[in-house]
Amino acid sequence: TMARARALRKPVEHMIQLGKDGTEHKKRQAEAYIFDKTLVTALFEAAPERYADRPGGYTRIVRTLRRRGDNAEMAIIELL
Repeated sequence: TMARARALRKPVEHMIQLGKDGTEHKKRQAEAYIFDKTLVTALFEAAPERYADRPGGYTRIVRTLRRRGDNAEMAIIELL
């Protein structure tokens, strides 16, 4: 839903920012939030080159059709 996409945006952008900085302290902060160490190492390997020229705004929320049944706003969150 739109509310979940909005709630997910802030922690995702924060983790990407930590991965972009790339220091050991930032890696430990990311491991405190994401408990999968392989995922954290993959983030810290991929984020610096993928988002090097982007100062922020790593995600995009795209609205989709409303959900059938309760007419809730639906959205997809995607990485840029």
